[in-house]
Amino acid sequence: MNIVLIGYRGSGKSAAGRVLAARLGWSFVDTDALIQERSGMTIRDIYADQAENGFRDRESQIVAELSRLDRSVISTGGGTIIRPSNAESLKRNGRLIWLAASAEVLWQRISGDPDRSHTRPSATHDAVEGLDQVRASLREREPVYAGWADHVVDTAGLSPEAVADEILRHVGLSCRELNSVSSAAP
Repeated sequence: MNIVLIGYRGSGKSAAGRVLAARLGWSFVDTDALIQERSGMTIRDIYADQAENGFRDRESQIVAELSRLDRSVISTGGGTIIRPSNAESLKRNGRLIWLAASAEVLWQRISGDPDRSHTRPSATHDAVEGLDQVRASLREREPVYAGWADHVVDTAGLSPEAVADEILRHVGLSCRELNSVSSAAP
């Protein structure tokens, strides 16, 4: 079994995922980081060169591979589960946890990331337009996240450690028990 973190960019998937994986003694994998590593390109460059569909095709290949892992915490890109085949693959051997936050919190986190303009698809630097972009994306994506999620954690005001604690509470098993369940899987 895996724990798969879904949600919009800036929701804390990577930071909380690393903490959670360390506590469980599991591996941590970030789909966006793996795509960049294997392609030798930033996500922004992939979008510029191959458009969103090219990026999503690469992402689907990574998801198909990662969904076969066991005892891993997988941090997905914000749009990964927009493709139903990705969500289905990840759900087969994983519990999907939606890390959520308001558009305002997400925009604050995204706009505060100094690397975003170099590594991510372009987003406006204007606060009003940026917040409007996040709101529009959330209107489209939140029903998809909700449809696939086994549990939702509102990350606003929570540290990565507190988010990991909430996920572990939801899973309802101690780290030892969770590792035993995964080890016993066929």
